[in-house]
Amino acid sequence: MSNRFRMALMAGATSLIAFSASAQQGDLERRVAELEAALAAVKAELAAEKAETDADLVRIEDAARAIEADRPVTSANGFRVGETTFKLSGFIDADAHVSSYSDGGPIASGSIARDFYIPSATPIGGEETTQTDLTAEATRFALTAQRPAGDEKITGYLELDFLGSAQGNELVSSSFSPRLRRAYVDYNGWRVGQEWSTFQNTSAIPESASFLALSDGMVFVRQAQIRYTNGPWQFALENPNTTSLNFGAVDENLLPDLVGRYNHTGDFGNVSFAAIARQLRTENQVLDEEVFGWGLSAAGRIKVGAKDDIRFNLTGGEGLGRYIGLAASRATAIDPDGSLEAIPSYGGLVAWRHPFGETARFNLGYSGLWVDNPDYLGEGVNKSVQSAYGAVLWNVAPKVTLGTELMYGMRELESGADGSIARFTFSTKYAF
Repeated sequence: MSNRFRMALMAGATSLIAFSASAQQGDLERRVAELEAALAAVKAELAAEKAETDADLVRIEDAARAIEADRPVTSANGFRVGETTFKLSGFIDADAHVSSYSDGGPIASGSIARDFYIPSATPIGGEETTQTDLTAEATRFALTAQRPAGDEKITGYLELDFLGSAQGNELVSSSFSPRLRRAYVDYNGWRVGQEWSTFQNTSAIPESASFLALSDGMVFVRQAQIRYTNGPWQFALENPNTTSLNFGAVDENLLPDLVGRYNHTGDFGNVSFAAIARQLRTENQVLDEEVFGWGLSAAGRIKVGAKDDIRFNLTGGEGLGRYIGLAASRATAIDPDGSLEAIPSYGGLVAWRHPFGETARFNLGYSGLWVDNPDYLGEGVNKSVQSAYGAVLWNVAPKVTLGTELMYGMRELESGADGSIARFTFSTKYAF
């Protein structure tokens, strides 16, 4: 083969190889371009699906929030409706009382004095009488509602029980109606509604198996009021009412009762000092009189040792009336000249609480009220009321308390006549 032919053959082969390589490269680039186009289409489809999925998720979350706003959400602290959290609380209380009166019984069926100790209801004059009562009227129900308001919270509270019911009897169904105990709204240091009087320190109330013990010298009032609290200081305007020993209870006051109180709390417990100023007034076709009433009180709960505590309340003043002793005395009297006079009274209580064992505690206490009645009122008005009690309570299960109590109370008139009550109570209470 000649060199020229050989060179031509090599040139042809080289050209064929180059053409083949060029064709393969073009095909490869086309395939790559097709793959890139397909990948871009997949990405666009995935992006569209993701956008649609995100939109679905947003709709689902919006729907969930809407459902949550309309449907109660339960938790350990209550249940929520919208932005308001509600909490139910209270207790079921079944009491058995055996009451013995030295004079003048029995107390009428249906009287609230059959359910707990009211000093002024102790009978005087008559034969000795014993009564037995089983009741669940002290059962209590409370509802708290709270919602945010900026940096503050608005709280509403409603509390009911069935004591002293004007409806129902013991003949067949004992269908007693609820009564209002407390109902108020709290916001930014203000409390408006019906609440314990600011003049009263509720931590000083002794623990008892009955609804209430040692009420003789105790400040014990619930009423409508407007109260402002700033740190340890409290000030309130409270519902006025003038009671008179020889003119009855009247409601003709122009000014509310004014109460101021200072609370001091520490590792020792707490103590409070309170003062009250009252306009006592009566107005009718015959009389248009008023007089100033006032009172001072110190009360609290003091820790003693590791677990014990002492509870106390000391109170005195002129025209206190219904604020102490469950209205065992009246605030005023009309003197023979037709003037209104404030009646002085003073009293107090002391109670010792001693826990023992794992869940039991023993309570012991004494209480009394003394009234400085004007001579012109005669001998048929209360001169003093006193009582003492002992109670043992123990928790037999979580939130379930059994209690036994023995109480003795005495009422004395200005004439020197007196009567007494001895009451044994057994109670079963389940708190929730």
